[in-house]
Amino acid sequence: MSDLQKHVQEAVDQLVESGAERGVQVAVYRHGELAVDAVAGVADPGTGRPVTSGTPFYSTSTGKGVTATVVHVLAERGALSYDTPIAELWPEFGAHGKEAATVRHALTHSTGVPGLPVDVTPEDFRDWDRMCALIADAAPWWEPGTRTGYHAQTFGWIIGEIVRRATGRPISQILREEVAGPLGVADELFFGVPESELGRLARLEDAPSDVEMSPEMLAEIPFFRVVHGYTAGPLAVLPDAAFGNRADMLTTDIPAGGTMSARAVARMYAALLGEVDGVRLVSPERLREITAVAVTGVDELFGGPVTRALGYDVSLPWPTAEHSPAGFGMSGSGGTAAYADTATGTTFALTKNISSAGDFSTVERIGGIVAEAVSGG
Repeated sequence: MSDLQKHVQEAVDQLVESGAERGVQVAVYRHGELAVDAVAGVADPGTGRPVTSGTPFYSTSTGKGVTATVVHVLAERGALSYDTPIAELWPEFGAHGKEAATVRHALTHSTGVPGLPVDVTPEDFRDWDRMCALIADAAPWWEPGTRTGYHAQTFGWIIGEIVRRATGRPISQILREEVAGPLGVADELFFGVPESELGRLARLEDAPSDVEMSPEMLAEIPFFRVVHGYTAGPLAVLPDAAFGNRADMLTTDIPAGGTMSARAVARMYAALLGEVDGVRLVSPERLREITAVAVTGVDELFGGPVTRALGYDVSLPWPTAEHSPAGFGMSGSGGTAAYADTATGTTFALTKNISSAGDFSTVERIGGIVAEAVSGG
C-alpha cells in the first residue's frame, strides 16, 4: 500500500468513525494510473450494506463535468462545434431573442436561461420533451453571452438536447458508448441509471442542520428569485437526499447531475489528461482549449466571482488552490467533487452519502492530503 493510499484510507476511516460521514469513496489517478482507491462506511444504513469501490452515488452537479466531457468527445469527433448557434441544431431554442446563443454559451452558463417555472415538479423532470420545450420557450434573463449565471438544472437539458439533436442519440447512450464503455466503467457512471442497477446505489441522507430557511428568507437569496414566473431554485426539485433517492429520478436522464463511483469519474478525468489503458478522450490541443479560462465575472445567480472553462469550474478542491489555472472540474451541492490538475497529472474524486448542503469540509480535508502528496508534480 502506497503512503498516499494509506493516509487517505486512514482519513476516511476516521471520518466515518467520528460520525461526520456515513459512507465515503475517494479515488486518485496519477499519470493515468490508479493511485488511491479508498472506501469506508456503509452505502445503505438501513441494511448495513458496505460501500465498495464500485458503489455508485448520486452526486448532483459533480455530474455536470461528465455532461461537459460528453460534448468534448463529440467535438473531438467532429459531431458538433462550440461556436455553433444552438438554434441551428434545435430551432425552437431560438425563441425570445436566444437565436445567437451558442454551444459555448451553454457550456459556460451564459445562455441566460438559468430558471425553471416555479411550479415545476419532479414528475415533470421525467418528461424530456416537456422540459426541453419549457426551456426553449423561456425568455432569457440576460442577452446570451453577455453574462454568466449558474444554470443549476437547465444546464443538463440544454446540453443534453444539443447532444441529442447533433447525434440522434440521448446523452446517456453517448456517455455509455463513447466514454464510460471504452473506459470500462459503464456500470459505475450514469445519467439515467438502469432499473436493474438501482439496488447497487448508495442511499443518501441529509446532514443535520440547525437552520430552517423560510420562504421569505429564501426569496432574499438571488438563486431563488423569480423572474417572469421562473426561478433557478424551484423548491419542489431541490436536489436533497429525498430527491437523490427517488427511483423515478435516478432512472431518468437529468444530466445536470449524475450517478457515479469516485473511481469511475476520476478515471474519466484521467482520460482527459492523457491515456488510460489505451483510451484518451481528447487530444492535447483540445484539452488546452476546454480547460482554458472561458469566462470570468460575477455569477448572476450567486452574486460571487466565478472563473469557468468550457463546462467546468477553473479550480481545485485543495484548501489553498481555488481558481488554480491548472485545475478543472465540478463539485456537487451534496459535498461531492471530481477534478483534474493538469500541472501534476492528477485527478481526484470524492463521493459520499451524507448530503452536506454545500459543506465541502470533507473534500477539503481529503483534498489537502492529496495535494501535499502530489505537490512535487
